[in-house]
Amino acid sequence: MSEKQANNPLHGLTLETILTRLVARYGWAELGQIIDIRCFNLDPSIASSLKFLRRTPWARAKLEELYISTEFDLP
Repeated sequence: MSEKQANNPLHGLTLETILTRLVARYGWAELGQIIDIRCFNLDPSIASSLKFLRRTPWARAKLEELYISTEFDLP
């Protein structure tokens, strides 16, 4: 099993951890500009954002892509 995940940079990270780290780095306002999602721009909270991201695969994918590019300084 660990061989399958060896190249997965998100392995072992929860969605909450990813979101919390991005909010700490960018803040809600900038994160909402980077990924235009209503839950980031209108009365944002970790709980409401997690609920939306868990139900919306495209939004979760954008958040994960941003996290990977941020953590590994990819363009």
